[in-house]
Amino acid sequence: MDINHLTNISSRVIRDAAGERGKVGRLSTYSGLLGDAVTVERRDGDPNNVFQTMLDTAVNNLITTNGYLSDAENEQMRWALGETQNTHELGIALSKANTALTYTVTVRDKFLEAYKEIMQMQI
Repeated sequence: MDINHLTNISSRVIRDAAGERGKVGRLSTYSGLLGDAVTVERRDGDPNNVFQTMLDTAVNNLITTNGYLSDAENEQMRWALGETQNTHELGIALSKANTALTYTVTVRDKFLEAYKEIMQMQI
């Protein structure tokens, strides 16, 4: 399940990331990831650039997950400070963050499993 297809997305970061998904042949700058800005040229449709597309998708998913976690933390703070009485928004934000983090950890685990399998191959 791709977490970008969840409905009622309230995060600006997520909407911006989803809006950039359809743009072709532009430079994308990813900031906030480990405090550094990473610029990646997107070349959609180029069959020789599969790894770059996979890397671009992975970075987008990390940014999306970070946005969900940030939204959940902001909702917790707002609720704890008494700025909002709506616990439904808090629950939705926490559920989205949990789903995104679970998805990200699963993808990481599958990547590490594939890497270990490649490293064990006889050459």
